[in-house]
Amino acid sequence: QVQLVESGGGSVQSGGSLRLSCAASGMTNRRYCMGWFRQAPGKEREGVAVIDSDDRTSYADAVKGRFTISQDKSKNTLYLQMNSLKPEETAMYYCAAAPNLAGTTFCTAQYAHHLGYWGQGTQVTVSS
Repeated sequence: QVQLVESGGGSVQSGGSLRLSCAASGMTNRRYCMGWFRQAPGKEREGVAVIDSDDRTSYADAVKGRFTISQDKSKNTLYLQMNSLKPEETAMYYCAAAPNLAGTTFCTAQYAHHLGYWGQGTQVTVSS
């Protein structure tokens, strides 16, 4: 059973930074895809970034150059470093994962919210 637990959310002023973490357990598949998506109140889910088991990454255009996704395989932990945050990026941020998608078209940022396993989410609030 795959379990994903996010942490690191909080409140920050516009232009500030946060680092989200996602502790993963039960992900034994070696060709996985993991990532982050977000959902603001009243808005659709939006893929943010993904990384696969070969460390290939993909980002949404809106976050390129400001967000960095990474993983520590020894700790089974996924990270999202978010810099230069904007008020419109206030949302619940979710960690997501799926097996057998590494290197495929489906392991891209736009599909992050379609990955099969989700965490409970962590709130990010950016004030102006």
